[in-house]
Amino acid sequence: MSDDEELNILDEPLTPCSLDPETGYERDGYCREILADAGRHEICAVMTEAFLEYSASQGNDLRSARPELEFPGLEPGDRWCVCVPRWLEAEDAGVAPPIVPEATARSVLTHLSPETIEAHAHDP
Repeated sequence: MSDDEELNILDEPLTPCSLDPETGYERDGYCREILADAGRHEICAVMTEAFLEYSASQGNDLRSARPELEFPGLEPGDRWCVCVPRWLEAEDAGVAPPIVPEATARSVLTHLSPETIEAHAHDP
């Protein structure tokens, strides 16, 4: 899919989630659908303390830098492309991070309803 065909959940052109820190499966700033990405890093989310704690408790410490993976470590307020299954788990646990609709791939609509997205939309 070319860049001009990539849409967000609002049916508009997908915008970058974060360039600092650089996020996305391809570390290009975008949370897009990529067939090779089994984790589906398609939700642009704003990190919260509760979500970072939850993710660490599930074995994925997003706070700690991993230089070998070019990962700087995240803090509350950072935007990051989150895996669809992890976001859904976090929602079930009551700690789902806010979603940035303009930077979230349209493909997540196969797993999240527009109502769920609206209920968790980031309010800048």
